[in-house]
This record gives sequence, structure tokens and C-alpha cells, in this order.
Amino acid sequence: MSNRRAVAGTFAALLMPTSLLMVTATTTADAATSTDTSAIQARAKAKSKAKLVAMPQIVQQGRTPASANAAKAALTATVRPAKAGRPVALQVKKGSKWKTVSKTKLTSKGLAEFGAPISKSGQALTYRVTAASFKGAAAVTSKPVSTSRWLTATFTDDFSGSTLSPTWNHRGVAYEPSSLRECSKGSPSAVSVSGGTVKLSVIKDPARSAEKCVAKKDGKSTGKFAYRLNGHIGTEGALSMRYGFAAARIKTHKLRGQHGGFWMRPTVAGGGDPRAEIDVIEYFGDQHPEGGLTSFIYSTKNNQAVKTGSWIKNSTSFLKNRKDRWSKNYHVFSVEWTPSVYIFRIDGKETWRTKVGVSNQQQFPILSLLSSDYELSQMKGGDAKLPQTMNVDWVRLWQA
Repeated sequence: MSNRRAVAGTFAALLMPTSLLMVTATTTADAATSTDTSAIQARAKAKSKAKLVAMPQIVQQGRTPASANAAKAALTATVRPAKAGRPVALQVKKGSKWKTVSKTKLTSKGLAEFGAPISKSGQALTYRVTAASFKGAAAVTSKPVSTSRWLTATFTDDFSGSTLSPTWNHRGVAYEPSSLRECSKGSPSAVSVSGGTVKLSVIKDPARSAEKCVAKKDGKSTGKFAYRLNGHIGTEGALSMRYGFAAARIKTHKLRGQHGGFWMRPTVAGGGDPRAEIDVIEYFGDQHPEGGLTSFIYSTKNNQAVKTGSWIKNSTSFLKNRKDRWSKNYHVFSVEWTPSVYIFRIDGKETWRTKVGVSNQQQFPILSLLSSDYELSQMKGGDAKLPQTMNVDWVRLWQA
């Protein structure tokens, strides 16, 4: 190009209307902004993840006994990023469409927990969750999951009839000072079956009504009390499991001075750690300063006994509402047991998990209401407030 043409071209550009120059510049800026926005949205979508897990029928809060088959399956969604308050919806597949059946908000841990039917007309259901866009996190949908794996329980006892099934036997039927129960023992007299529940009680021992027992705590006397009989049953020698879910629907006793429990012990023939124990739930009575509910794991490491667990923090947050009480309504207490972890739940909501001391042995379920010597003095009203009773509506096991 000649110098004359170059100069002419430059001069023409200088004479170009300002409006055309502005249009060209704006169009370029819009394209850049559009590209940046698309990139941000793509990154947000890539970071947003949702996973749904279906579990057995371990959700059934209520005032009265109910069929175990009517309990709801638990479904837990994990959504990332974990933004507390993010709306999450549970959807069930109907034909080729999805219908929203429940809504909740994400916890600070990124969890959304639901209870929903496990089947319809005997057929498994398929669920998914959707999380709406929220504070920079893009909307996301989980992969579908089926409830088919948990349709059939390995074992169910709904305590129909008027007697215990042969699966259960009575435990601890002797006074045992070494077990901190010098003043109490297990007895069939403290167990009854009626109205679709098994009732485990603490009652006075009529055979020792003329005597009083000196209860001790840390070797020191806490007073004299009536000898007691405890409801204490288990399935040792008849039924055990390893890995899966164990659940019981329980309405606890009311007063302190005894503690109710749903727990598991290793079978005698297991050949493993005899001290292994899974305390799915223990309840130490209304008005307990720590809330009353505990979960513990007992195990052995380097030939030393290890106890893991604690009081369940903010236990009232697992109640349905302000009128709900552990001794007023039934709740399902469960443990999910895998080769690497225990996960404890109340009506499908996680209370605690641990990888410490996970057993690889066969374990059998136990139900009990025990009055240990160290707690007898804690019952307001003393012996006059007996009997105390814990009601169990059903027990179920799902072996993985």
C-alpha cells in the first residue's frame, strides 16, 4: 500500500461517525461479558453436586402403636456446596414424570433428610432430589435411586399376641453386684406383651418386699431402696446380624432412676471381642440435665477397653414439635452398621457417627429397662413411683 492510501484510510477512520464507533465498542464488550457469565455459570454448575441415599423404613413418630410396614423409608441427600437454608425438594417418579412429595432446607452440613413411602402396591419407588439455585450455587438434580434394596426386612417382631416369641430370652436373671445391679435383676415378671407392644418395666421384687437394698455409687451409699425386677430381653442364640440396619420403635419410660436401652452384643460363639457393644440408644429419664439420650460404642484396642460416644447434643431438636416427648410418643431409634462406620439416627435423622471400634462380629439385639445401683437415688418420689415402663412397638433388622 502506498503512503498516500494509508494516510487516506486513517483520515477516513477519523471522519467515521461517532455512533458507529460506539456500536462497535459496545458489541465487543457485550461479547466479553457474555463469555465471562457463561464461564461463571459453568463453574457454579460443576461445583454443585447432589447425591441421594435411600434407607429402610426407620421413620415413624407417633402417639400409638403402628404397623412396621407403615413406617416411612429414610432418604438423605448430600448437596454441595453446603449452604444452610438452600431449598431442597424430594421427588418421586410417576410414569415418565417427577412429582414433588416433600420439601426441606439444607443444613449447615449440606444434608437434607426426608421420610417417604418405601413402596406402592408392593412395588419399589424411585426418588430424586432437586436443589434450587441459591447464593451463587447453581441448581442441581441428583441421580434417581430406588428403594428396592430395603423392601424386605431380615427380621421383624411387632409383638402381636400376648407372649414373647421364642426368638427372645430373658437376661440377667440374678442380682449382680459386679454389673452395678446389686439391688436389681432381670425377670419375666417385669415383661409383658399386649396391645401390639412389649412392655419392659422396673417393679418391686415381691419375693424381697420385707428387705431394703443399700445402693452405692462410687462405693458410697446413696440410700436404701426396694429390691427391683427389670425387663431385660435379648435374642442371643436365636438371632444375630452383621452389617446393615437395626431399628426399634420405642416410647421411653418417664422418670430418672432407671435407663431404657436398645443395644447389641456379640454372640458367644463369635470368637471375637467379647466386650464389643453397640448402644443404639439409652434413655435416662425426663428432666435429665443432659437431655437423657446417649449412644455409645464399646470396643478393645491394644487389649484396653475403649468407650466412645456421649450424650446426644440438642436432643430435643429431633422431636417433632414442642408437644413431643420421648416418654410421650414413639420414635424409631436405629443404627446403620457398615465395615467402616456406625451411623445413629432418630426417625431417619442422623444424631452421630463414628469409625471407632466398628465390630466385624455377629451381634444380637437387646431391649432393656435397667435400674442400676448408681441411679436409684435420682428418682423423685423413690420406690413409690414404681413401676416405670418402656414400651417397644417393633424391632426390625435389615442385614446388608
